[in-house]
Amino acid sequence: MAEIVNLRAARKAKDRDKARAKADENAAKFGRTKIQKSREALDLARARTELDGKERDKP
Repeated sequence: MAEIVNLRAARKAKDRDKARAKADENAAKFGRTKIQKSREALDLARARTELDGKERDKP
């Protein structure tokens, strides 16, 4: 005999798999980890501080 399949559950599982694949694709394309974001913010702050230290005094 054939196995009974709940069509609603099968549809939802297929949609979940499709959404997960799309999320993985976007994460690979756009995503950065929290550590990478904090590292970039730290580098930007360090560069800004260094640049401000080299600023000439205003007359």
